[in-house]
Amino acid sequence: MQSVLNYLKQNQPRILAEFCEYLRFASVSAQPNHKQDLLACAKWLVAHCQQIGLSARLCETEGHPIVIATTRSTKSSGKPHYLVYGHYDVQPPEPLELWTTPPFEPRISGRNIFARGSTDNKGQNFAHLKAVEAYYKTGTPLPCDLTFVIEGEEEVGSKSLSGFLKKNRRELACDVIVVSDTGMPAPMRPALTYALRGIIAFEITIHGPSRDLHSGIFGGAVENPAMALAQILAKVRDEKGRIKIPGFYQGVAPLSKYERDQIKRYPLSDSGLKKLLGAPSLFGEKGFSSTEQRSSRPTFEINGLTSGYQGEGSKTIVPAWARAKITCRLVPNQKPAEVRKAVCDYLKKICPPTVRMEIAAGHGAEAYIVSPTSQPAQAALRALEQAFGTKPILMREGGSIPIINEFKKVLGADTLLLGMGLPDDNAHSPNEKFNLDCFECGQRMSAYLWQELSRS
Repeated sequence: MQSVLNYLKQNQPRILAEFCEYLRFASVSAQPNHKQDLLACAKWLVAHCQQIGLSARLCETEGHPIVIATTRSTKSSGKPHYLVYGHYDVQPPEPLELWTTPPFEPRISGRNIFARGSTDNKGQNFAHLKAVEAYYKTGTPLPCDLTFVIEGEEEVGSKSLSGFLKKNRRELACDVIVVSDTGMPAPMRPALTYALRGIIAFEITIHGPSRDLHSGIFGGAVENPAMALAQILAKVRDEKGRIKIPGFYQGVAPLSKYERDQIKRYPLSDSGLKKLLGAPSLFGEKGFSSTEQRSSRPTFEINGLTSGYQGEGSKTIVPAWARAKITCRLVPNQKPAEVRKAVCDYLKKICPPTVRMEIAAGHGAEAYIVSPTSQPAQAALRALEQAFGTKPILMREGGSIPIINEFKKVLGADTLLLGMGLPDDNAHSPNEKFNLDCFECGQRMSAYLWQELSRS
């Protein structure tokens, strides 16, 4: 192992230069005009994997291609087989005026590299590739077989990946899946994320009069859809932050003492969180810490509200409609279909007869959880401690990665979530960055991980 670690340390300048090449591709999957950029990025990845020594190929899909790279020389080596998932597509960089430097021209400042996709997710999957390179280039035998699956549609819902998994189930069958697309709570405070929240999304539209009305002539004689929507939404949550929808908390299990003890080790204090978010004050469900509120409790969030005139100046109308975009984050044991029904039934029940409610369903996904005391999880914790030189924490994360559940359903394997991103890395925001210390430690973690997993 020492030769692997020495190789990584000695080659960081070149690795960083190659990482910058990877970041220069404007691989924005949400914008059709970047289709060729995504294809070019995928081809670059294939060539880079082959240069490392992996067997790599480009797999066409109805959308953007999937890159498959493997260390397997034979189909039956007898070694354990692990799958590493990542994505090369990135979020749109807009608004461009808020970037200090262009989003696809990597800029290094101190121990951070700024570029779109640096932490989400190019840097994190690249760290795993570099660890394998260190094994190959030093002639150090890998104790396992690895298959990398790096897709180009994660930021738009992984539309092609589900079918690809089913079609290639036999080739991709594995013992454990490793995903580094999450985060760690602070610099040099590594973490294993053992749970993710699920999600349901929907859109509520309140219809009133057949057209916008003059508020002076008709105001007061007809229900205002914007007011009706505001009053409906106000009845969803009480003053203590608890959701009032009957059945909303069905199946929600309390945290164990072990989990609560782990949460107490989380380094970000309430005052630190308040400063990070720029909020006047924190707010959340009473009886739970801020870490518990944003990682292990279900929520009802208004993501967007619109109605009436939004232009410059005033326009005195009663709007014809009002609309809200909603997502509910779910925790383990909650069933998306059941929660969606409970939410829709409640909203329809409290909708006044003076307006008409329409609810359009969006995407949904179950929460994910893996036992933090399982052998693979314990192996991952050992690898983190060796790489970072400090004892890692266990944490739940409030976001959702729907494809993780698909991995479990199709391949039957659990996923280890080993993120390297920091809370202030601005994923999905202007001036996205990746900490270079986390990048280097992530490479070492990956190198140790294959040894530890193969022993478990």
